[in-house]
Formats: sequence, C-alpha cells, structure tokens
Amino acid sequence: MPTASEVRLYLTDLWLLLLGDHNGARYLDLSERGMWRSFYSALWCLPAMLVSWLWLRAAFLASYPPGTGTGFIFFFRLAMVEAICWIVPLLLIGMLLYAFGAREKFAPLVTTMNWLSLPFSYAYAVLILIAFFLPPLQGLIAVLWLALLLSLVFAFSRIVRFFIRDQSLLVSAIVMTLLVPGMLLSEALQRFLGVYPA
Repeated sequence: MPTASEVRLYLTDLWLLLLGDHNGARYLDLSERGMWRSFYSALWCLPAMLVSWLWLRAAFLASYPPGTGTGFIFFFRLAMVEAICWIVPLLLIGMLLYAFGAREKFAPLVTTMNWLSLPFSYAYAVLILIAFFLPPLQGLIAVLWLALLLSLVFAFSRIVRFFIRDQSLLVSAIVMTLLVPGMLLSEALQRFLGVYPA
C-alpha cells in the first residue's frame, strides 16, 4: 500500500498535470504495476466514503420510526454500490480505448483517475458534513456541490486530454464515461439493494 508521503507526491503530480505542467507525469507510476497500486486509493478514500454512507443512512432512516436500525448489511450494500460504480466506468473506458486503438493509454488513465478520486472524495465529504451540521446553509451547499462537479469535469478533461491529445471525440467520450454511468448506476443499485433514501 502506498505510504502517506507517496500519496502526497501523487497528488502533487496530479496538480501539476492540471496546471499543464508535463513534469507532473514524471513521478507518477503509470505502468501496469502503478495502475494496480492506484486501487489502494479506495482505502485512502474510506473515511470520506464513511461520511457519505452515514449521511445516506441518516437520510434513509428519516422516513422510519425513531429507533429503527439498519445493521452492518446496509453499509455492506453501500460498499458494493461504491465498488461497482468505481469499476464499471473504468471497464467501459478500456473498451473505448480498445475501439479507438489506444489501449496503451489505459494504465495511465486508470492510475490518474483513481488518485484523482481521493481529493474529490474528501471535498464531497466536507460538503456533506457542512450540510449535516449546518442545515440553514443548504442553498450554499447546493452551489458548492455544483461548483465541485464542474471542477471534477474540468479535472477529468485536463488529464484525459494530456494523455490523448489529438482525439477530441475520444476525450469527450471518456469524460462522459467517467461521469454518467456512475451517476446512473449509483441510484439504480441503491434502489435495487434497498438502501436508497426515500
């Protein structure tokens, strides 16, 4: 598992890529080994995920009588949803890259996308905590949530374009694939598994 210092280095490199500095790719391990190691980012995201799950649990129980519990199975199902919504877009990206003859870009893209999920997971967790403890700020939270989503789209676009410079159609398709399937799957799976807030 990557150490905290390694993770800080990866995030610094991603920041350089977002700024258009090609030196950012110099220290990231964009090999196949680096791709598999990048899935450790899920463990680093776990505290932020837990905040999201607790918020979903509170929203889920809001329509039930006081004292109602959910048990461990509720969080297990949310973890399943999270894992599927993480993996499926990456698999779809692999299919896109194969179709466009750019299979060699798969490992670099997966690596950078996995590590990019880390800061955004914590940013969303902060917004959830603010919304939970300061309900009067719901309007501001909605604006910040939209701004964060737009920032995510921008970050995806910048990094994908760094690796795939001359295929605008493929860049757009990859960015959409990173965003849309996860959003659709998340709600559908939550409803199917019975953990969707009423």
